[in-house]
Amino acid sequence: MSVASGRGTRLRLSEIFASIQGESTRVGLPTVFVRLTGCPLRCVWCDTEYAFSGGETRALDDILGMVASFGLRHVCVTGGEPLAQKGCLALLEALCDAGYSVSLETSGALDIAPVDPRVARIVDLKAPGSGEEGRNRGENIGHLRAGDEIKIVLADEADYLWARTQIAAHRLAERCEVLLSPVAGRLVPAELAEWIVRDRLPVRFQLQLHKVLWADARGR
Repeated sequence: MSVASGRGTRLRLSEIFASIQGESTRVGLPTVFVRLTGCPLRCVWCDTEYAFSGGETRALDDILGMVASFGLRHVCVTGGEPLAQKGCLALLEALCDAGYSVSLETSGALDIAPVDPRVARIVDLKAPGSGEEGRNRGENIGHLRAGDEIKIVLADEADYLWARTQIAAHRLAERCEVLLSPVAGRLVPAELAEWIVRDRLPVRFQLQLHKVLWADARGR
């Protein structure tokens, strides 16, 4: 899809704000977050349920103008599940064309192949503890590139053992960065760190930095 053909695109926007990136290898970078409304998944530990519905419909050009007003280089398109809106692809392309460093946070349940190759795709692999393991789209693994990232959020040791198996079976660490995160309040971060070191797992441990800084405040 060309940007010109996407200019009439309208998207349901939950919120847009500037903050510090709290996850991925871009952690710590000042970033504009474009949160789109809607998600077909219902992970039991979801912390953005408010994005399932509501928001306001905005034209693509309006969203680009709002992003530009923050004066930051990095932009993260997130949700909800942003790819649930067809206009997301046009938004990603337009942001790349405007010169931003763009990342996409996606559940891994929808096809990532059509996403602009300039976008860093942060793809979830849903562990059993999420309640949505069956929604993982296996074909997405074959689409991963070196600039992408796999994120696995873990609720307990059973999730960790599942993740360890997936990483080995699909040789995920050879495809892209793999990041393991504990569910806040469910898995003690130090325990996950110890398991990773014990097993010499080729992954990156991460905490949600934004929660350390601002707890669960919306728009942070």
